[in-house]
Amino acid sequence: MLAVIRIILLGIFVIFASVFGILFCLIRPFHRNNVYWLGKTYCQAAKILGIKLDIRTHPDARKAQPAVFIANHQNSYDIFTLCGSVLPSTVTIGKKSLKWIPFFGQLYWLSGNILIDRENRKKALAALKTSKDIIQKRKVSVWMFPEGTRSYGRGLLPFKRGAFQLAQAAGVPIVPVLMSTTCNKIKLNRWSNGTVIIEVMAPTNMTEAQQKNLKQTCEDYHAMMSAKLQQLDAEADQLNAHLLASNNHSKEV
Repeated sequence: MLAVIRIILLGIFVIFASVFGILFCLIRPFHRNNVYWLGKTYCQAAKILGIKLDIRTHPDARKAQPAVFIANHQNSYDIFTLCGSVLPSTVTIGKKSLKWIPFFGQLYWLSGNILIDRENRKKALAALKTSKDIIQKRKVSVWMFPEGTRSYGRGLLPFKRGAFQLAQAAGVPIVPVLMSTTCNKIKLNRWSNGTVIIEVMAPTNMTEAQQKNLKQTCEDYHAMMSAKLQQLDAEADQLNAHLLASNNHSKEV
């Protein structure tokens, strides 16, 4: 019964948040802080899911902007959790097909995000140049998912080069963002789903060697972020251990 109530509440929340967001963005279309404010709005739905968000932002991450933020992408719940860590003056890069999703697609476009055609290499390269120009001229950061798709509990998937090519072309630092694992840990019929930890890490600059070998750069950042993800998962598991014990006790009773 709780799961049904949550689904209904989430549906209502998304409709109202999207309509509000569209009206908000129509007043100030493509504003540099639209994505930030919408992220703060959408992450309120974490409460409906019974999730407590613990968002940690390294102070240097705020000072380093503009930058390229690279985050792990797990599932559809990311829009209610991970978006809460987006900093001001940040836009995201998404698939062009998102534009056609009712309400959300129009909101995504109006809020100033960058839409690219990933299936067309020529257009994708043109989008890379456009993104570089946006970073340099508008002084905004760009948020990307280097895995290129949702991981759905498969751990941190291999990284694609796009985010690193963009950081290199724009001459800006890279800011890793990690969220503790949520796949198979959020149960709609469970009252409390514990704490989810999100950490916006310190900015880093690619070394000269990394700029010459982007394949190795992908592997270096993947290894570093995998280690951080394991650390956050261990901490989240410890924080939520009492919740698991309580749920197991309830089942036994």
